[in-house]
Amino acid sequence: MKARIKITLKNGVLDPQGKAIEGALASLGFSGVGDVRQGKYIEVDLTETDEAKAKAAVDKMCKDLLANTVIENYSYELVR
Repeated sequence: MKARIKITLKNGVLDPQGKAIEGALASLGFSGVGDVRQGKYIEVDLTETDEAKAKAAVDKMCKDLLANTVIENYSYELVR
């Protein structure tokens, strides 16, 4: 089983890297682009076959290490 994890900054948290990307896109001539937010994408292969146990493990991974839950949100999907 594989966990596909997406981590993004919470609304209201400043995103200087997103602003830098937004400025770079504008300088390259991409018009109509606004409020760029960047995040992280992580894939984790799991040996767990029980979906409930896999969800619990991924939640713990995200809360304990992968995401700073004070300023970041996370979501994930499990795929076989």
